[in-house]
Amino acid sequence: MNSSSFNAYKTRYRSAIRHVLADSEKGRLDEAGFSAYSHRSPLINWLFWKRLHIAMNHIERSAPYENILDFGCGSGVMLPFLAEQGKHVTALDIDLHPLEQVRQHIPLAANVQTLDANQTPISKLPQKSFDLINALDVLEHVDDLPQTLAQLMNLLKPNGQLVVSGPTENFLYQIGRKIAGPEYSGAYHERGIAEIKRELKRLARVEHIATLYQPIPLFEVFAARGSAR
Repeated sequence: MNSSSFNAYKTRYRSAIRHVLADSEKGRLDEAGFSAYSHRSPLINWLFWKRLHIAMNHIERSAPYENILDFGCGSGVMLPFLAEQGKHVTALDIDLHPLEQVRQHIPLAANVQTLDANQTPISKLPQKSFDLINALDVLEHVDDLPQTLAQLMNLLKPNGQLVVSGPTENFLYQIGRKIAGPEYSGAYHERGIAEIKRELKRLARVEHIATLYQPIPLFEVFAARGSAR
């Protein structure tokens, strides 16, 4: 996605999120990243959106896809983009309230299906059925990381890919969180991206996409490829 298209995408989504926040209970939507994606600080806002742009550019290179899973879709910030990259998109989350709020301003495309993970966990999804699984800034939240990663990799078709991003949780990230405001407590984070990457390397070949930024990184983006057979 070129810069002008991405900026238009970002502007549209930020506007929708700010409308939702204006009518929502304070703190209710923090875990879905609403505050981050609409932050008033240009630096913080740029950083959060930059990793999405990086992931989008990576995903776009292998498009089109037959079936895409947006694991932990949150506010649905990636869904309009993913809907253009694949024939069918499944949006899965344990809390669909954030997405329901946003879709009042940005309706879902006809090829997007939403599933409540409390009723349809990933263990019940068909194995070897997805060409792409999008898991941006979600795996730091899950309780059982090894089991979740194994289940996600089992959902990939041969040569399919799992795209992951997440925070480093290093000291600079912690300082940035305090500066950003109380809604960035990180109390719901179980781990940082380094642990996720280590666990994933036990299951698959991991391809580095980007680090934001050296020498003290705040976020990392990478992909894991499914088995060729």
